[in-house]
Amino acid sequence: MKAAPIDIDWHPGLPIFACESHLKSVGDEYGWIGGFNDSGKLCCVLPYTIIRKAIFRMVRFRVETIFLDQELDEINEKSFLNSAIGYFRSIGADLIIPGTNNAIFRTYPDGADAAPYGSYVIDLSQSEDILWQNIERITRQNIKTAQKKGVTIRNGGERLDAVYERIRDTFKRSKVSFMSYAAFERYVDGLGANCKIMVADYQGAPQSFVLFAYSEYCAYAVYAGNLANQFQGANKLIYWEAIRFFKELGVQRYDFVGARIAPEKGSKQDGINSLKRRFGAKLKQGYMWKYPLRPVSFMAYNLAVRLLRGGDIVDNERHKMESHKVAPT
Repeated sequence: MKAAPIDIDWHPGLPIFACESHLKSVGDEYGWIGGFNDSGKLCCVLPYTIIRKAIFRMVRFRVETIFLDQELDEINEKSFLNSAIGYFRSIGADLIIPGTNNAIFRTYPDGADAAPYGSYVIDLSQSEDILWQNIERITRQNIKTAQKKGVTIRNGGERLDAVYERIRDTFKRSKVSFMSYAAFERYVDGLGANCKIMVADYQGAPQSFVLFAYSEYCAYAVYAGNLANQFQGANKLIYWEAIRFFKELGVQRYDFVGARIAPEKGSKQDGINSLKRRFGAKLKQGYMWKYPLRPVSFMAYNLAVRLLRGGDIVDNERHKMESHKVAPT
C-alpha cells in the first residue's frame, strides 16, 4: 500500500470528522492521505490535521482510517500507515500525537507507541423497539421516571455560552482542562449543520447538555455537561432521545466516543463504561498511538505532557498492551 496526499472529497456517507470545514476548525494545516494498492486503486483515506505549537508541527488524527468499497485486512492497513509515516516525515512534521477519543485504529505503524483503547457503539439499523429492549431495565426505568416527572428535551444551540460553561465545569469537576470558548465556537462552527446540541430541562432549569457531531455514517456524542446534582435520568433521557432522533434521520450508528479498556473496577472510568453498556452499546476495540517522526521533538513532547498532566492517553494506558488482548472489530 502506498500513501499519498489527495483532494478532500467528503460526503455524508463518511464520518463528519473527515469534513474539510471541521478539519480547518481544529488544525493549523489539514488534508487527506489516500491509500493506493499495487494497481493504483484508492482503497482508503486518512484525514489529518497539523497543530503548530512553538517550533513543533504535530500531526493529530480526528478519525481512524476510512475504508472505501471494502475493508482492508490489518496487514494492508499497517502497510498504508507505514507509508503515511514516510509522507508526514517528508513534509517536516515533528511527531504524531494521540488522536481524538473517537479515532480508534485497528492497527498502528511499525515503531509507534501504542495503547489499547475503544468506544461503545450502537447499530441504529435495528428497530426502535429492539433498541429500547436492549437498554438495561434500571436505565429504562430512569428514563421513564424522568419523562413522568416532567424532564423535557430541547435544542440548546441558541445559547452556546451556557452549553460551554456547563461542559467546562463538568470537566473541571474531574480535574480535566477543557478548550477555550473561542476554540469551542470554532469547533461548533466547523461542524455547521452537522452539530446537534440537546438539553434536558427540569422545572425550567437546564440539567444536562450533550453536543453531537453527525453525518449519515455515525452520530458521535462528543461532549456532555451536567449539573453536579442533576435530576436523575435527565442525561439518560437525552441519550435515548438522541438515539431515536438519529435513527429517524437515517444515521447508521451511534458512538458514545471513547472508552478505556478494562478500567479498574469501581473507578470513574468503569462507571462511565457501565453506563454506555447499559444502553446496549457494543465495545469497539482497537488502539490509540503516537509516533516519533523526529526523536528529539518527540522526547520534548513526552516530557512536557508528563509534567503538565501526568502523560497523555497512550502513556496512561500502554501498560495494558501486555496484560490485555485487544480484539479489534
